[in-house]
Amino acid sequence: MKRIVMFTGMFALLYATGCTSKKETKEEASRYAVTSPFRIDTSFTKEYVSQIRSVRNIEVRAQEKGYLENIYVDEGQYVHAGQLLFKIMPKVYEAELLKAQAEAKAAEIELQNTTALVVKNVVSKNEQAMAQAKLDQAKAEMALAKLHLSFTEIRAPFSGTIDRIPLKLGSLIDEGELLTSLSDNTQMFAYFNVSEPEYLEYQTNTQGRANNKVGLLLANNRPLQYKGDVETIEGEFDNETGNIAFRARFPNPEKLLRNGETGKVMMTVPLKNALVIPQKATYEIQDKMYVFVVDKDNKVKSKNITIHGRMPDLFVIDNGISENDKILLEGVQKVKDDDKIDFEYLKPEEVISHLRLKAE
Repeated sequence: MKRIVMFTGMFALLYATGCTSKKETKEEASRYAVTSPFRIDTSFTKEYVSQIRSVRNIEVRAQEKGYLENIYVDEGQYVHAGQLLFKIMPKVYEAELLKAQAEAKAAEIELQNTTALVVKNVVSKNEQAMAQAKLDQAKAEMALAKLHLSFTEIRAPFSGTIDRIPLKLGSLIDEGELLTSLSDNTQMFAYFNVSEPEYLEYQTNTQGRANNKVGLLLANNRPLQYKGDVETIEGEFDNETGNIAFRARFPNPEKLLRNGETGKVMMTVPLKNALVIPQKATYEIQDKMYVFVVDKDNKVKSKNITIHGRMPDLFVIDNGISENDKILLEGVQKVKDDDKIDFEYLKPEEVISHLRLKAE
């Protein structure tokens, strides 16, 4: 009987201890960290979708009609300025040049004979002038024939990379027909659109932005190792979008960038007295960002916020909350509206000091 009483007592003690432990764990688990938004002078990197273009990109077109006799390059090949690219069958133009040369020679002989007769007063000086004009015309025709013949050889106007070659050997081509494109990729332009407020801030806050250096994030989410310079801004805003185009120039010594690529220009935007919160204090529903604000009764209320920019571990807030609010720092996925919580308040400067913020 004593054994039964002792066993029952021990069971009751263990049960009570277990319940107490679970209760304490539950209480500890329901205690949340809370902080407040914080104002700070800093900067953040903003991304702008950009179109990448070669500094020089041209269409190479035929200047004469004829059969494509030779193609001396291949698609994607790097060529040098003056290098022969294509040749149009020159037979017709060679014949025209020979004819023009013969006519020029005949006109020269005629002028010599007329000049001799003028010396002997057999013919007037007007006849000599007419012979001279005839020779000049023949020389002009010869020069034009040489020019047409030279157009049968298409050479690279500058060093660059050959694009697709749509025509094949033996194709009959017309004057002005596209043969290929040529891109100089030693340096690249990145065009990106900036809103009117950002444009005004950029133009007026010259001291705050420090310099015109920008980065480029490629399509594989890796940054280009070289920085670029914002060197020009278009003259007019787009009436439909309210944006204006900026152009940045990037070096491209490894020829990694090609004409027509896309990327994201990364521009450093300075911020004075910016309101920031930790990213982990937010949650997203249908592309809208929210935080939980703790009211005077220790109840949490969800509030929609507008994000102005992103930094490592931090969001820059446009509106929705103020520095006087208390926001839930951790456990945003564990609570719901009107839950009453027990919390520990952490000073925002202490919270931010443990993050990766690069403040000024």
